[in-house]
Amino acid sequence: MDEGRKRVIGIMAAILAARKLAQYDGGKRVPATVAAISDAVRWAEEILTEIDRRWPTSAKDEHNRHENRTYVAPGGSQR
Repeated sequence: MDEGRKRVIGIMAAILAARKLAQYDGGKRVPATVAAISDAVRWAEEILTEIDRRWPTSAKDEHNRHENRTYVAPGGSQR
């Protein structure tokens, strides 16, 4: 799993868990908060899987996305 996808899952999980976690006292790491976080991550992964299933990325789109990246080395030179 790439870093961008991990970040998206983290953001989605935080949004999904926030409401549930707000019910618990002080954010202590008790079984209820651990379960809420685990559930939120699972749901975020499920949502992304469903998005990928409904709107798959073609190999051509993926290739173009990687080709269009420009690497800027420290000091400002591009590769």
